[in-house]
Amino acid sequence: MDFAGAYSPDNLKFLLDGLYVTLIVAFSAIVLSFLLGCVLGVIRYAKLPVLSPISFVFVELIRNLPLLLLIFFMRFALPEVGIKMGPMAAAIVALTIFEGAMIAEIVRGGLNSVDKGQIEAARSSGLTGAQTLWHIVLPQGLRRMVPPLVSQFISLLKDTSLAVVISLAELMHNAGIIIGHGYNYTIPILLLVALIYFCVNYLLSLLSRRLEARNA
Repeated sequence: MDFAGAYSPDNLKFLLDGLYVTLIVAFSAIVLSFLLGCVLGVIRYAKLPVLSPISFVFVELIRNLPLLLLIFFMRFALPEVGIKMGPMAAAIVALTIFEGAMIAEIVRGGLNSVDKGQIEAARSSGLTGAQTLWHIVLPQGLRRMVPPLVSQFISLLKDTSLAVVISLAELMHNAGIIIGHGYNYTIPILLLVALIYFCVNYLLSLLSRRLEARNA
């Protein structure tokens, strides 16, 4: 095992470049999937005519497909119908759709967890359904969603490594290139990559705990 060679300045910079791409993809997908998941979750919770059945079919379909299939579809299938995306865009779109479906269920579950008595009290006091949702249900539901949402975001960050199959220059892709350049680099590089993923995800876990403590 050649730790000195594996951890050369050039290799470390190359890994950090990959980490930067990983974080850009993860952050973009987290924001977009959260927005998508909230919209789908609220639609399913509200049981809106037409929209709720469509949302149900979409969520159940996406949740039962492998993420890797979506990544391949965005990168290689859509160009056949004239929609071309680079590796980063394809990864972000695939992650957004896949994680958005997962988050939709988290949102729906969080909203359903709000005590029905509070909803009835709000309606009896003259609030409309939309006002009740905005002022009563959403604030309480969102606080309860924090732990599962952070867990899903951690999962999303780790799932960015699947984009290696479409040659996105993220952390695992760059790690693979370094390993290919040195016979004894495999264990040192993989250990370092594991440490990087652990540190980033552990920071997210700490953030989750602080948010839970603040909302308690």
